Amino acid sequence: MYNGIFNPNRVLNPVRVKLKFKRNGKMEIKEPILHGNYYHIYNRGNNGIDIFLENENYYHFLRLYAKYIEPIAETYAWCLLKNHFHILVRIKEKVEIEQNDLTYTTTEKPKIIDPSRQFSHLFNAYTQAINKRHNRTGSLFETTFERKLVSSEKYFQQLIFYIHSNPVHHGFVKQMSLYPWSSYETVISDKPTKLKRKEVVELFGDLENFIFHHNQQQNLNEINNLIIEY
Repeated sequence: MYNGIFNPNRVLNPVRVKLKFKRNGKMEIKEPILHGNYYHIYNRGNNGIDIFLENENYYHFLRLYAKYIEPIAETYAWCLLKNHFHILVRIKEKVEIEQNDLTYTTTEKPKIIDPSRQFSHLFNAYTQAINKRHNRTGSLFETTFERKLVSSEKYFQQLIFYIHSNPVHHGFVKQMSLYPWSSYETVISDKPTKLKRKEVVELFGDLENFIFHHNQQQNLNEINNLIIEY
């Protein structure tokens, strides 16, 4: 029986103080990422360029994700495509974070754990690696990464389906299970994982219903504003 894995009491009212980032001479305004909240994190390549150029790039991104993000967030779904990505996470409460698991780009530990900064470390480290490996310079990603607060269980469930269906939607494969760079195959397998597999399956009732749901055409009207056409 589903026991409410998505806990609406964990979702805080988003702080209305905006964060400002300057990029290419333009000011971008983003909401801060808060502890205890669920977020859809996504971005694409600068001007739509590919951000994954070979298989090793996907592996390296996941290694960096484990290094910078797993200590501060629980992951429920992810998908990496050639020129963009989607990640569904819950940011851990401060008391859930083990300081010794954190990795920083400087030797001095910051006084405050900033989830946004951890994501920035991930994307900056990945950009540097790609630029070095492929002899390129400049920005890899189009913008400061996007983040959308997930505020309901239905929205949460729709996002899991949307993220897993991306490779089919964009024509990379005909079945979700055939795409190697998403969490779908992890959910339906029994291999060890840090993905919140049990919680994801319970959200759909059981594994059979999870697979059935993902094989059906779903109405995504409520998240149309999040559907990214690259």
